[in-house]
Amino acid sequence: MARIVGDKLGEALGQRVVVENKGGAGGVLGTTSVARAAPDGYTLLLGHTGTLGINPYLYKNVTYDPRKDFAPAGLVARIPLVMVVNPSLPATSVSEFVSFAKERPPGQLNYASSGVGTGSHLAAELFASRAGIKMTHVPYRGTAPSITDLIGGRVDVSFSVASSVASQVEGGNLRALAVTSATRSPTLPSVPTTTEAGLPGFEAVLNYGILAPAGTPVEIIKLLNTKLQSVLTSEDMKKRLIADGAEAAPSSPEEYSALIADDLTKWGEAVRSSGAKLD
Repeated sequence: MARIVGDKLGEALGQRVVVENKGGAGGVLGTTSVARAAPDGYTLLLGHTGTLGINPYLYKNVTYDPRKDFAPAGLVARIPLVMVVNPSLPATSVSEFVSFAKERPPGQLNYASSGVGTGSHLAAELFASRAGIKMTHVPYRGTAPSITDLIGGRVDVSFSVASSVASQVEGGNLRALAVTSATRSPTLPSVPTTTEAGLPGFEAVLNYGILAPAGTPVEIIKLLNTKLQSVLTSEDMKKRLIADGAEAAPSSPEEYSALIADDLTKWGEAVRSSGAKLD
C-alpha cells in the first residue's frame, strides 16, 4: 500500500517519497517513531486499523495516542474482509451460518486467523459477538497456511482480505458468504455484504491513511490532502488498489480523524471480547 501510493504522491508533490519499513510489535515501533518525529511534513505515517484502532488495546506498552499524537492528512483506502467457509459446511448465507452455529455446542465451530490480534482474528470475534454465537479461534502464522487448512476442512470459517481468497472462491475451493463492508467489493462483486446476507449493520473494514506528527502546520496538512486526493481519484490508482483488494477512499483530514475515533471504539470492543493481549 505504501509503495503503491508513495510513488504517485511523490510525483504529485515534486519530491521523492522514500518508504521506510519499520517492523516490530505489529507496527508499534514504526508508528511511535513517527509520533516522535519533527512536525515539519517530511516524516509521514501510513497508518491503518491495526496500528491505530487495535494496537492501543492489544499491546500493553503502546506509548502513542492515535487521537492526540498525529495530524491526519487523509484516508487512502479501505479493505473489506470476506467471510469464507469450507464448501462442505451447510451454510450458503450469513443467516444460515449463524443458525447452524447456534444449533451446535458453543465453540464447536472454529475459525482460522492469520495470527492473534490481526484483523482476521478480531473481525471474527466482532462477528461472533454481534451474532450471539461462540467459535473457537485457531491462529496461524500468516494468511496462506490458514487458507490452506480452511480448504482442507481442518477449520470451518475465516475472515480474509479479498485478494487472498478470490481465486479460491472463483475456483470453488471456498464459499464466500459475505464481504464485511457496507457496499459490495469490486474484487468479488457477486458476493453480498453482511447486511444483505443476514447480519444487518455489521461492518469490519481495514482503513489505511496518511498521518503526520501532531503539531504539523495546517497548511502542510492541506497540501498533503490536496495532493493525496488528486492521486486517489486517478483511474490508474483505483485499478492498482482494486488489484490489491482495496478501494480508493479519498477524504478530508476531519473525516479521517472521525474514522480513527470510530475504529478505536469498534476494535476496542473486539479486543476486549477476544481477551487477547500481547507484550
